[in-house]
Amino acid sequence: MYIDTHAHLYYDDLKNQLGDVVKRAEAAGVTQIICVGTDLPSSKKSISIAEKYNAVFATVGVHPHDAKDTPDDYLHQLRDLASHSKVVAMGEMGLDYFRDFSPRNVQKEVFQSQLALARELDLPAVIHNRDADEDILKILEEVRYERSVLHCFSSDTEMAGRVVSLGCFLSFTGNVTFGKNHTEAVLLAIPMDRIMLETDCPFMAPRPNRGKLNEPANIPYIAERISETKGVDVSEVADSTTETAQSFFNLPRAT
Repeated sequence: MYIDTHAHLYYDDLKNQLGDVVKRAEAAGVTQIICVGTDLPSSKKSISIAEKYNAVFATVGVHPHDAKDTPDDYLHQLRDLASHSKVVAMGEMGLDYFRDFSPRNVQKEVFQSQLALARELDLPAVIHNRDADEDILKILEEVRYERSVLHCFSSDTEMAGRVVSLGCFLSFTGNVTFGKNHTEAVLLAIPMDRIMLETDCPFMAPRPNRGKLNEPANIPYIAERISETKGVDVSEVADSTTETAQSFFNLPRAT
């Protein structure tokens, strides 16, 4: 059994075939999917999708790309959305200094305020980080909220160690299947119980489906690559990452 902890199911290529996407996920052993919002409209769409499928849950948040466009009352709106029974986390929030679509001071303010709201509401925080390690760490250290996961982790082993030492988690996408890269060293350096799986679909399709539309059914390819890297059976990866995700997001357990 697997959990896709980070998917964007509201993109048209997935939304237009969503019933089949969920069925293919279930056939591949992916029993729960978290649909992640990146702004207020997509957060509402995530909730709407989660209402239609028992296997789907939602997050609500503002991505750093969209930080500059937040209305003055965005925290009030997020608070209201977060009260929905199928919302399991705040996010996707964070910093992106690679694209810099929003001014960095605005990114930091919107990230820190959402992280503080997640702590207040006792909801996990889903964090985006691209080329912003030091400022991510600074804000994590200031807010001190351990129920945080750095999604699509792509930083080095030093950053991984510092994040894990704060009590946070890391999740990995299809990038672990793209051949030899530094994620192998990161995977070897951190304990299995700090790892979660995600597709980040419709982006980042893993091999052997790289270049195609990504979807939750591809999670097993990511698990297989992690099992090879860490030298453990794939069932251990499945069991550990599922237990971690269910505990972290407070997801219902199979009966």
